[in-house]
Amino acid sequence: MNDFSDKLIQILNHGALNLALGLGYSLKIFDVMDEIGEPADLEILAKATGLDNRYLKEWLGIMVTGEIITLVANPQNKKNPRQIILAEKKDQEKDEEKEWYYLPPAHADVLTRRAGNSNLGVYTQETPLLTLSAMEAVQKGFLTGEGVSFDHYPQFQGFMSELSNAKHKQVLIKDFLPSVEDGRLVKSLGQGIQVCDIGCGEGVALILMAKAFPNSRFLGLDNHEAAISIAKKAAQNMGLPNARFKISDAAQIQGDRQMFQKFDYVTAFDAIHDQSHPTKVLEGIRAMLKPGGLFSMVDIKASTRLAKNLDHPMGPFLYTVSLMHCMPVGLNDQGRGLGMMWGKEQALTLLARAGFDRVDALKIPNDPFNLHFLAKALTHSYK
Repeated sequence: MNDFSDKLIQILNHGALNLALGLGYSLKIFDVMDEIGEPADLEILAKATGLDNRYLKEWLGIMVTGEIITLVANPQNKKNPRQIILAEKKDQEKDEEKEWYYLPPAHADVLTRRAGNSNLGVYTQETPLLTLSAMEAVQKGFLTGEGVSFDHYPQFQGFMSELSNAKHKQVLIKDFLPSVEDGRLVKSLGQGIQVCDIGCGEGVALILMAKAFPNSRFLGLDNHEAAISIAKKAAQNMGLPNARFKISDAAQIQGDRQMFQKFDYVTAFDAIHDQSHPTKVLEGIRAMLKPGGLFSMVDIKASTRLAKNLDHPMGPFLYTVSLMHCMPVGLNDQGRGLGMMWGKEQALTLLARAGFDRVDALKIPNDPFNLHFLAKALTHSYK
């Protein structure tokens, strides 16, 4: 076979693995195997996971041939559980020829929910989910140029909340917020300020902040009614009177005079590139800020120019997610359709155009895949 044929075979195998990995993650098989911490046979795994033996066996075949899970013939002979190799014994009795399955700790470190900000397993669900949600609509968009409405992504808000949990739970309060303005923001949050989260979804990030800083007041905005309903219930169940949520189109903020110069700090986590009218949204955020206010926009670390993204470690994956969700959603309402890979250069240009007095593109502690665009409103709103 030629080199490209070999590459296509790898693509087919890896695409199939992605699908199976997503199933394993959503069914929490990896988490269960990680908790077991040693080789287990099919019967043990089926009982521990509560899953059907036959389906589980077929899935394990994918994981073993894909070198995600290790096959063990005789776990009693293992010398090092981190480096188990398949041992074959011709004279074994038939009832001793069980196959045992083992998830190496190094694999669990990035595949399971305990991995926190290092969790890559959560992303394995994204491509299968987007394919199920929007394949036909995106194919149609190639012919018509039209966007794809949020109605095509009924399960996506839940996935984004799961993704937010994986990204924010361990690092938002401990690492990210303390890095803003060398800790001065955390001091202000502790004393009590007004905060707004744009595109808050089901409220994961905002609720974490509201719990950590009870003296501050938090407002979450999102145009997805079901997500806002979930966020409200979560805040109520946690007893957080300082967390409020409102159904709102971020592009319409400028039309609400009650929002002008009301907030000391505004956040947008992976939200601006999905907006149909991002310039209007950013202008609205600028108008929301009090003099001296800060805006933290967290978005993908990439270049606006494709030629500069050729060595991006997740380039094909991120462009695919953008094609299947971010870009077509952003085309709605005759939108701009920025897409996830809009890039640092374009982000800086739009923030400057929105009227921010100073913008810095900063690295994020323990996050190599995103940038923190910290924008400052040093003067009164120009509106």
